[in-house]
Parts: sequence; C-alpha cells; structure tokens
Amino acid sequence: MSDAYFLGIDVSTTGSKALLIDSAGSVMAVASSPHTLSTPRPLWSEQDPREWWQATTNSIRAVLKETAIDPAAIKAIGLTGQMHGLVLLDAAGEVLRPAILWNDQRTQVQCDEIHRRFGREAFIQISGNAALTGFTAPKILWVAENEPQVYARARHVLLPKDYIRYRLTSEYAMDKADGSGTILFDLKQRDWSEELLAGCNIPAEWMPHTFEGPEFTGSVSATAAFETGLAIGTPVAAGGGDQAAQAVGVGAVEPGIIGLTVGTSGVVFATTPSALIEPQGRLHAFCHAVPGMWHFMGVMLSAAGSLQWYRDTLAPEMEFNTLLMEAEAIPAGSEGLQFLPYLSGERTPHPDPNARGAFIGLTLRHGRGALTRAVLEGVAFGLKDGFMLIQQAGLPAVTQIRASGGGTKGALWRQILASVLNSELVTVNTSEGAAFGAALLAGVGAGAWSDVITACKNTIRITGQTLPKMDEVAVYERSYAQFRELYPALKPAFDRMV
Repeated sequence: MSDAYFLGIDVSTTGSKALLIDSAGSVMAVASSPHTLSTPRPLWSEQDPREWWQATTNSIRAVLKETAIDPAAIKAIGLTGQMHGLVLLDAAGEVLRPAILWNDQRTQVQCDEIHRRFGREAFIQISGNAALTGFTAPKILWVAENEPQVYARARHVLLPKDYIRYRLTSEYAMDKADGSGTILFDLKQRDWSEELLAGCNIPAEWMPHTFEGPEFTGSVSATAAFETGLAIGTPVAAGGGDQAAQAVGVGAVEPGIIGLTVGTSGVVFATTPSALIEPQGRLHAFCHAVPGMWHFMGVMLSAAGSLQWYRDTLAPEMEFNTLLMEAEAIPAGSEGLQFLPYLSGERTPHPDPNARGAFIGLTLRHGRGALTRAVLEGVAFGLKDGFMLIQQAGLPAVTQIRASGGGTKGALWRQILASVLNSELVTVNTSEGAAFGAALLAGVGAGAWSDVITACKNTIRITGQTLPKMDEVAVYERSYAQFRELYPALKPAFDRMV
C-alpha cells in the first residue's frame, strides 16, 4: 500500500497525542497538546471531555502541518486512551458533567455494593475482575446515587477515547478491550453482560456497540473534517484502551511475550488465547485489541512515579542520572534496605487503597545511594508480584519480556528488573507505545497488514537486550522473600492510618 499513512490518536491523562506512520511503520510526525486535571475534592479526579477534543484537533493539525501530506493519503485512524473514565452524554450528545477518571477514588461504597449484589466471586467469574474504584461501573452507580439530576438526563456512556470517536464520526462505538475495562462485560462473550447491566440498573441502550480493535466504526464527518483538517470519510478503527494498544505498539500480541511497562504506573501484560480469570481478582482480565485474544494485566500504581516522588521530595536539586550513578555503586539488595512502593495505594497483588509506602530497615550506614537503589528494587519487586501471578495462571512459558516506558530507559533499572525477574529483557524500536499501536490497528483495518501479529512483526524490531546476572538473582530471591512478608505484616497499621 504505497503512499498510505495511518494516524494514531492517544487521549491520555496528560494530553492528546497524534502520531502518523507510513505503510512501513515509520513514524512521520508526532504532536501532543496538554490537558488540565481537576481535583475538586480529596480523592476526586476529573477532566472536561471538550478539552480533550480541542487538544486532539490541535495535535492533528500540527501533524498535518509538519508533514504537509495530503489528508486523503491517511487511509485510516486508530484510537486509544486512558481506560475506565466515565463520560456521560445526554440524548443530544452533549457532555453532562466532567469525566470521572481512572485514578478517581471516590467509589469504594459503590464497589462494595456491586460485590454485595452479585457476590464477589460470582462477579469476578463474569467480568474477569473485582470491582475496584478505578473502574467505570462503580462510577455510574456513584452518579446515580449522588447526582440524580445528571443521571436522569444520561443517554450514552462512553470512555475517553470514544468521546473523541463520537466527535470525529458522530457514532457511538467502543472497542472490546476498553469495553471490558468498564467491568460490565461478559468477558468470555466479549460484549456487554445483560446480567451485570440489569443488576446495576444501567439501561442497556446507554451502552455503545462494541468492535474488535481493527474494525472500522465510522468515518470522519464533514464537521470533524473542518475542525481537524482531516479528509471527509476517513475510516476510524475501534482501537483499544491504552494498555492493550501499548501492547500492540511493542509487539506483545502472542502468548509467551510479556509486555512490561514502567511509566508513572507499572504494568505486566500477558496475552492469553482464552478468557482466563484469576479467581481472587488479583490480576485484571480483559479482552485484547487483537481480535479473538484476551490478556492478563498486573498493575502497580506507583512505578516510575515512586522514583519521581523520591527525587522531588528528598533530592529535588539532583539530576536523575546522578542519583542513578550513586545507586549503581550500591550492591544488589541495597544493604538490607527495603522500599514498599505503595504511595498511591495498590492494585496488584494487593487491591488496597489503604496500602502505604515505606522505607524499612534503615540504619546509620544507609546513604542516599542505598535509598535510591531500594526504590528501584522495591518497584521491581512490586512488578514481580504481578509477574508471579501471571506465571501461576496457567499461561504458556514466558519466552520474552518487552520493556517500555520511561523507567526502562536507564541501564541500571533494566538490569535490576532482569535480575529480579530472572528473565531476558528486550527493548524495541518503538517508543510511542499506545499511539503507535493504535496506528497499527488502523493499518490492519485498512488492509496494509493481514492481521495484528503480522503488522507487529513487520514494523517492530528488537534494539537491546539485558540478561539477568546470576549473582544478583540469588540476592534478589532472598530479598524478594523478605519484601513479600512486609505488606501482610504492616496492613493492620495501614488500615489504622486511614
């Protein structure tokens, strides 16, 4: 497919990104426009969806201006973005209230109510997940209970990227990967659960039709073409939530290839050939953006975010590279010092908003280098918790771990992760993650590649390799065993601190 281009749009928490690739998968241009975040009350996190649209139009226009290509040469658009956020529209498609985001924590009462109505274990068996505060379903119940005047006017439920889809195409639609993240899906059936919707008193007609990641859901309207500069009629693919699209963007699309993302949060991602469920809900189980595939996901809330907090709070005058050089001089195990990375509560394997961060084992001999290394190791141990659960879930043997995210750019942290996980870590040539994955899904929909796996094999290549150090592996096995003892021992104290 010569002279063909594909556009990926990523509606993240921090901004809306537009990324253009050609039919070989080469990135032609990237532009991003920022979002503002509102926290009107403690534990609340909201954004105005209309701001997402303005940021998206700005980014699209910037890419078109930079490349100067004919908009008609863009053969398809793929969408991705922050998962779980609640966008409520009225009958006319107007936004009813600010979107309640993935990191909003106001809905614990509603989560408890969902488990009471269905039974926790029964709910997990249908949706693949326990009801947690970040997910969409409890947010809908919260609006019903706390803003009945808004709920009475609601007619459409969308996720963040799907609001952008609506503005692009005037169609209400959602991909199956992101849809399953609402926890209102029958995971095995890959579509809305009539039982869960009815039990939550959510009208089924509010929920959009769902599509596989590469499937087209509509095309750019005349109004959207005028606002964005795109060509009228450009097809828009379903896409995927940011984690599923990120997995596509690094090629984690087959069983055995694990995606490891160390961004503000940390994610261990494993493709599954069937709808496997972790019975206790310690892993998230969602549909993949790859048609007919599912995935497990272990999520820790403060991965590279822990290092950011540490630097900003305790060493604001220091460059990250200087801190990491000091940490490199400390032997594996941080001289007995442990760090619990639960600065924002935790998801996997401890779904506990009351969990707290901690340095444990401090002595007079511990200096800044040991503290820094303990943060890096504590995050690695937290990711290993998710990795171990995935290994225990009956998946095929792990053949490769593909690392991405800002935290994996430094050689020291990659080495710690490889030794803690006792596995080879590789990096790939793609660094734009979710937006790149969304563009690949659009390309598959347009016929540039026969399927998602082929698209990934044709565009993604390994650029680096980190092997575990056997002497470190032995140290980390002992240190990890100690780490595992700390949360259960401290949980009663954490609960009293609320």
